[in-house]
Amino acid sequence: MPTSCITIDGSHGEGGGQILRSALALSIILSKPVQIINIRKGRPKVGLQPQHLICVNACREISDADVEGNEIGSTHLRFHPRVVKSGSYAFDVAVKRGSAGSTSLILQTLLPPLIFGPRPIRMEFPLPKGERDGVRGNLASQLIIMGGTHVPWSPPFHYLSEIFIPVIERMGGSIELDIDQWGWYPIGGGVIHAEIGKAGLKGMRIEERGRLARIRGISAVSNLPLSIAERQRREGLNNLKGLSVDIDIDVISARSPGRGTFFFIVAEYENIKAGFSSLGAIRKSAEEVAREACRDFLEFHKSLGAVEPHLADQLIPYITLAEGPCFFTTTKVTRHLLTNVWTVQQFMDVNIEVHGAEGKEGRVIKV
Repeated sequence: MPTSCITIDGSHGEGGGQILRSALALSIILSKPVQIINIRKGRPKVGLQPQHLICVNACREISDADVEGNEIGSTHLRFHPRVVKSGSYAFDVAVKRGSAGSTSLILQTLLPPLIFGPRPIRMEFPLPKGERDGVRGNLASQLIIMGGTHVPWSPPFHYLSEIFIPVIERMGGSIELDIDQWGWYPIGGGVIHAEIGKAGLKGMRIEERGRLARIRGISAVSNLPLSIAERQRREGLNNLKGLSVDIDIDVISARSPGRGTFFFIVAEYENIKAGFSSLGAIRKSAEEVAREACRDFLEFHKSLGAVEPHLADQLIPYITLAEGPCFFTTTKVTRHLLTNVWTVQQFMDVNIEVHGAEGKEGRVIKV
């Protein structure tokens, strides 16, 4: 492990796992060794937890990295990548400890280095998926990730597929996502697939969201009465009935080894889509699940700005690496957004400006 490397203080800003994920991705892309100290020092469970450890080990595998400190509870990590390797990979969040750790957060860590990876090649998945005999076209990499697909404190699978991925594709990315099985807290067991094409991303401008065209969504349950999903749907429609647009919410029973409920709506505007979701919990009524997602949407709808707050911070590594200027407005400047900007600026001399106070409407500019 080299003595000269970038040092990142993992307690900076929001002080969570996002710093770790962004730092690992940028370390691989830029071939810059990094050490991260004070990992998650401000969180109830300090240091690397199972899903963070899988992120580290997955990044090690795709880059032949030398790593020190990749243990549960570790607050200090040293990571020296060698080369990005395209290929077929499978990662299980529960490999070290039974966990419903987020598959989405692992995927988001691996996407940037694989998008900017080597020349595409044709290959097979390491594990079978239904009747799949090959893959579509020439791809850089394919992933299977097992764990939690719809769990607290992370974007659910449907948010990535419906909201996040379309913006990356708008910038020139090529990503296909599928879900075989849903994974709920606490046992996980979900399975997602990703096909990732190598791409050079271009800049983008999203200044206004435009007119609301329609709302669609899903109300889902696994191993629970379908009537719960129907109640969620009814409550959601009741909360959204004042909007003069078409609203279509499907009721589904999702395949899973566990039990759970989920309500998700996609608001389709002229220039961008926004997504809002809520998960069921013990002693949380079906009606409250739907109301929670609808409240978040209505708050967004009444605010100014095109990009909702969760998407805003997730876009930072991509606009940093994209060719050309980028600009977007957001309904709320969050600490996650500011922390991700700080993290990328530790690796690159890039001019990213965030205008607007924390908690208020703002805009992000990369020149």
